[in-house]
Amino acid sequence: MKPRILAFIPAHNEEKSIRDCLAGLGDQTLPRDVELDVIVIADNCTDRTEEVALEAGEEFRLRLKVLTTKNNKHRKVGALNAAWKSIYGDPLDLYDKKLTIYQEYYKTSVKAILGMDADSRLAPDALTQLWEGLMSSRNIGGVMAKYTMRMPKKKSLISKDDVHYEEKIRTGEYGGAIARWWTHQQKQDMASWLLDLQYRGGSTYVLGGQATLFRPEALQDIIEENKLDGPWQDESDVEDMLLTWQIQKSKWKTLISPTARCFVDAMKSYHTFRQQRNKWQSGTVELLTNKDIGVKSNHKGKIWRSQIKTFIDLSVRLLFIILLALSLATDQFYWSWIWVIPVALASVLNTILAIKTPMHRIIDVILAALLISPEIYLWVNLITFANVWLGKLSANKKDGWAIQYNAERGATRSKLVEGIIIVALLIIAIVYLCFDYRSYLTSESVQLAIQPYLKAGWIALTYLTIYTSLFMLYQIWTLRGRHTA
Repeated sequence: MKPRILAFIPAHNEEKSIRDCLAGLGDQTLPRDVELDVIVIADNCTDRTEEVALEAGEEFRLRLKVLTTKNNKHRKVGALNAAWKSIYGDPLDLYDKKLTIYQEYYKTSVKAILGMDADSRLAPDALTQLWEGLMSSRNIGGVMAKYTMRMPKKKSLISKDDVHYEEKIRTGEYGGAIARWWTHQQKQDMASWLLDLQYRGGSTYVLGGQATLFRPEALQDIIEENKLDGPWQDESDVEDMLLTWQIQKSKWKTLISPTARCFVDAMKSYHTFRQQRNKWQSGTVELLTNKDIGVKSNHKGKIWRSQIKTFIDLSVRLLFIILLALSLATDQFYWSWIWVIPVALASVLNTILAIKTPMHRIIDVILAALLISPEIYLWVNLITFANVWLGKLSANKKDGWAIQYNAERGATRSKLVEGIIIVALLIIAIVYLCFDYRSYLTSESVQLAIQPYLKAGWIALTYLTIYTSLFMLYQIWTLRGRHTA
């Protein structure tokens, strides 16, 4: 029996995307003498996912079977573990079932397991490139493809008379200017992360579930060391990060491929993006702070530094807004050209990132240089950061997966408009009060009382700004290399 790659594709109501995912696998040129088998896990589906997958398997000549789950309460984790048990057996089975000779040979022939999302698509030759990366050294436990968000087509390309107009919009294949702009911000964010990892040698603290090739021995080690019934666990909202940390704990390397690319869907609205990032951020914080999970990453220090950097970014902006408002209100604001330096550095950094982002547009580079797009995107992430850390004080743990699913289905709605209105009204009220009480606020007694606090605040802000400026210089320095995102 030839060595083979076995693909696990969990699919919950993915009838609209599963065909494209399988078409990408059909496009692959496999390594010499290596075969590909595909298992689509139709997880608690109420649509035609199973039928569409079987039809696509025949169309693209894939050796494919569909594994159906019912009453699976562990969502993606449960679906992946069901596929694993179908090959390697279930340790919780009460009966000691012996594998047939064929099953034993088949299990031995599986040299790599590809974990994919049903809405992802591998670029041609990506599977061979992942295979070459995994087989380049005996101690590599997993290799992840480089992810690029798919840009929606222009909504204007669809005729308003098209009877399928609303359906095409709902699928996400087409989008308006905001959806396309929002997609690019996520692409640029992903590009920045990938470039940083490659500069540091290609080791990663998360093997993303969209497209990662695993060594079966590494997954088996996780099961044995942690007494599990499958490699994937639902103890964290970021199950792929937890899995990666456990692989590293077993002394396996986890890398990103420098060449293999996978196209993934972006969150095309503010609401769905916020819910996804809330899940990711809360899962990351839980892994960092929950000692009961009992697993650490080689990158834990880097992740903590990233959290601290985000806290400093939030502090700098809030402190600047407060100090600027007080200075203007009390007529004690003095401009210095030195404050142009961090703005200029940020413009250079984001322009380089925009240019290095795959398939970028001219408008994206211009908006990055003007700092319009990066600042808006950063504020959204800062709000998420603050919301998650404040949520740590709450006694009730939220189900991140359920919240994200509901947002993607449209079962919940964004409160963005209400938030903007409240902030706008607050700004108007503060401006009105400042003008109404201007004579009092600009009086000598008030100025003398406020001055020590302003001085201390501006000094603190100066030191924080120097730190962020040095960090931006370091980022610009790292981007000088030939690494591609």
